[in-house]
Amino acid sequence: MAICTPGGQSDDKETSKKPKDTKFKQQKLPAWQPILTAGTVLPAFFAIGIAFIPLGIALLVTSNGVMEKVIDYTFCYDKSDTSSTCASKLESLGTNVSGHVCYCEVTFTLDEDFPKDVYMYYGLSNYYQNHRRYVRSRDDNQIHGDTVSASTLNSDCEPYRTKYISSSDSRPIAPCGAIANSLFNDSIAVEFSSSENISLIATGIAWFSDKQDKFNNPPSWNGFTNPPNWNDKYVYNLSSEANNNGYINEDLIVWMRTAALPNFRKLYRKINHVGTFAERLPKGNYKLMVDYAYPVTSFDGKKSIILTNTSWLGGKNPFLGIAYIVTGCLCVLLGVVFLVIHIKYGKNPATPIDNFDPETESI
Repeated sequence: MAICTPGGQSDDKETSKKPKDTKFKQQKLPAWQPILTAGTVLPAFFAIGIAFIPLGIALLVTSNGVMEKVIDYTFCYDKSDTSSTCASKLESLGTNVSGHVCYCEVTFTLDEDFPKDVYMYYGLSNYYQNHRRYVRSRDDNQIHGDTVSASTLNSDCEPYRTKYISSSDSRPIAPCGAIANSLFNDSIAVEFSSSENISLIATGIAWFSDKQDKFNNPPSWNGFTNPPNWNDKYVYNLSSEANNNGYINEDLIVWMRTAALPNFRKLYRKINHVGTFAERLPKGNYKLMVDYAYPVTSFDGKKSIILTNTSWLGGKNPFLGIAYIVTGCLCVLLGVVFLVIHIKYGKNPATPIDNFDPETESI
């Protein structure tokens, strides 16, 4: 039963759901809607085409000006047994056997000088670092330098979370996870004209933000062991340089930043431009000396070394220039097509009302 107030109104009176009578809520705000006509669309097509084509040409020329040399060493021959390749020797040992190192040499020629700065990358193909379980197989708190234990390590690190030292001794792995366990471990040196070794710089190859913010060393390494595929190498002796050791080792940092595509390259070293190589990497004969330890043939992969310099645009990549040129050409082509259609089939403007004679013309 409704209770009436002295004013005669009921408390259970329904509240109106009608929006307030405002321009915003009644959708009466002024609006602008462009009317696309031939006079506005055609100039836009031609303007985009005229702007994109020369820009694409400039980008393409810049990219083509970057020097690059790719040396595939997947099937280099064992120096101690020239009848077999290092890949076949590692494959014969099986994928679960690690630690074997095969020494091989690959000669190559630079046909022209490479102006400084020259960088050395290693490239891997058919290697899916973007697999979901692989990407998650790490502990960011651990590599950040936080204090962790076997029980607090990320469970995504399994089966590389702990390792049995003996039947009664199981220790947490540092760093844990599949990414760290599969760290690229080929050692590469370069020699010029069979007499002069090229000095390589192992620092300054990782992202500054990664080394400063994401990777730090813990107070102590006690109680931890190394990943299974690292053999006798531990994270705290990856380098003889104190500022490039442990989790802040730049080779490790570069590897831990997983690639988005199965064919990728990662920065390995920078050429130290001193002496003969002060201004450039001169043309001539070179020798690549490899401690071959990283197997790739089991998954039909390939390994290569890339020597390259850079431009203001970055490394050698013609895609952006080609994309601009193709887009510009398509815009010009569509502009011409639409212009022809407009001229041939476009409607004539209606007769102006000022020239309308009601005595001679009927509506």
